[in-house]
Amino acid sequence: MTLGVIGKKLGMTQIFDEHGLAIPVTVIKVDPIVVTQVKTVETDGYNAIQVGTIEAKEKHLTKAQIGHFKKNNLSNYRYLQEFKVDNPQDYKVGQEIELSVLSDVQKVDVVGQSIGKGFQGTVKRWNFGRGPMGHGSKNHREPGSIGAGTTPSRVIKGKRMAGNMGNERVTITKLKLVKVDSDNNLILIKGSVPGCEGRLVTITPSRTKWN
Repeated sequence: MTLGVIGKKLGMTQIFDEHGLAIPVTVIKVDPIVVTQVKTVETDGYNAIQVGTIEAKEKHLTKAQIGHFKKNNLSNYRYLQEFKVDNPQDYKVGQEIELSVLSDVQKVDVVGQSIGKGFQGTVKRWNFGRGPMGHGSKNHREPGSIGAGTTPSRVIKGKRMAGNMGNERVTITKLKLVKVDSDNNLILIKGSVPGCEGRLVTITPSRTKWN
C-alpha cells in the first residue's frame, strides 16, 4: 500500500461538470493524520510509517497505546494504521500528512468496511434461484441439497450457504478522483465507496494502470 489518507464517509451527492452533466460523488472528510512511528528494514523488517487520526481520551485506549504516544510526545489517537513506503527516512514522528499527497492523482483505491446485513439466506447472500412457487411445492427459498451421499459423506468446505452477510473489508479500485477541496478537507470521488455514513475509509493512489 502506498501513502494515502484516511477519511470519514459523509454521504453521496451530485455535482455538475463543465458540460452540465450530473456526476454522482461520494463526499469524504479527511481529518488530519499524524505520523506516530517510522518503521525500517533494520528495525522492523520492512519499510512503513504508522499514522494516527481522530484524537481520543485516555479512557478509550489501552495502557500500551497510551505509553506508545507518550514515548513520542504525541497526542492520543483513536485509530492507527500503517502505510508501506519506499522512503521511510523522509518522514518524522509528529509530521502531519496533508491532502497534497493526492493533488496529482486521477484514480484512487478505496478500502472500507462494507455495510453489515446480518444473517441472510442463500437467495439474498449468493443470488441462488428460487424453487417452484406452485403445484404444492414447499421449496421456495431453501438452499436444496448441500452435499453428496456416501462419498465423501460430508459437506465440502467453502459451500455457499446461509450466514452473515456484509461487514467485510472491501477494496474498490480505479475510482475517479473528481475534486480535492484542501480548504475544507474534503474529497469527492465518483461513484460509491464501501461502508455506511460515518465510517472510516482509506484512500490511496491507484496501484493499477488506468487509461
